Amino acid sequence: MPKPQEELDKQSLARYTDAAIRASREVIATYSTSFGWATKLLKQPIRTQVQNIYGLVRVADEIVDGAAAGALGDNRLEATSQLDKLEQETYKAMQLGFSTNLIVHAFAVTARDTGIDRKHIEAFYHSMRMDLNKTRYDHKSFSTYVYGSAEVIGLMCLQTFIHDKDFNNQDRETLRLGAQALGAAFQKVNFLRDLAADFEQLGRSYFPLVNVNNFNEETKVALVTDIQNDLAVSAKSIKLIPKSARKAVVAAQLLFTELNDKISQTPAEELIRTRIRVSNPRKLVIILKALLGVSPK
Repeated sequence: MPKPQEELDKQSLARYTDAAIRASREVIATYSTSFGWATKLLKQPIRTQVQNIYGLVRVADEIVDGAAAGALGDNRLEATSQLDKLEQETYKAMQLGFSTNLIVHAFAVTARDTGIDRKHIEAFYHSMRMDLNKTRYDHKSFSTYVYGSAEVIGLMCLQTFIHDKDFNNQDRETLRLGAQALGAAFQKVNFLRDLAADFEQLGRSYFPLVNVNNFNEETKVALVTDIQNDLAVSAKSIKLIPKSARKAVVAAQLLFTELNDKISQTPAEELIRTRIRVSNPRKLVIILKALLGVSPK
C-alpha cells in the first residue's frame, strides 16, 4: 500500500534536513579546529545544534571578512546587501521551518527546536554590519560589538544546553552571565591574537584607543586581566551546565585560558608580530583534562 503523501513529505523534509546538518558539520570541520574539537565532547543532539549555530555564524563572517571579498573586492554595498539577504532568509526560515540555503535551514531547525531568541540573532547581525562600516571603536561601540558578535553566540549555545531543563532564576542568571562572559573572553583573546593582522590588512582596531603603533606592555596586561575576569565569571557557571554539555565547555574554557596565559607571557612587541597558538598535542591534553573532569580555576 503506498504511503500517504503527508508521510512522504515529512520523509523528504527529514532527508533535506539531514543534508543541511551535514553541510553545517562540514563548515565547522573546514574552518575551526579548536571549536570543532570541543564540540565533539557534546552529547547529541546538542552537538549537531551547536554545529548548526556555528555554520550560520561562519557564513555571515565570510561575508564581512572572508570569502566574499575574494569575489566582491571592496564592494561594501554588495557585501551589505548579501548580509541583509542572509538575515532576512534566517528569519523567514525560522518562521517556515525551511530554507533553500542549507546552512540557514540547519540553523532554523535548531532555533525552532530550542527556542533561540530572535533578539540575539538581531544583535549578531547588527555586529556583523558594524564590521562592514566601522574601523575604530570607543568603549560603547566595542561593548555593543562584542555582545552581538560573541556574547549572544554563547547565549544561543546555552539555549541548546538548557531549553528542556528547569533552573531557578538565580541559577539561570548565573548561566546567562557565564555564557556571555565566555563568549566575550573568546572574542577578546582572538582580537589580541589578530591585532596586527586586523590593523594592517583590514585597517581595523577593535580595542578602544589601541592599535599596533601604541600597543605596549601596560596595555597588554590590562587587556589580559580583563579577559581573566571574564573567564572567572564563566568558571562560576560551569557546575550548573548540564552534563551533556559540560565537558565541551570546560575544554573551550581551558583552551582559551591557556591562550590568554600565553599572551600574558609574550612581550607586547612580539605579540604584534606573532599569532599565538596552542599546538595540537597540547589541545589533546586539554581535551583529555576535560574528559577527566578537571575544572577551570
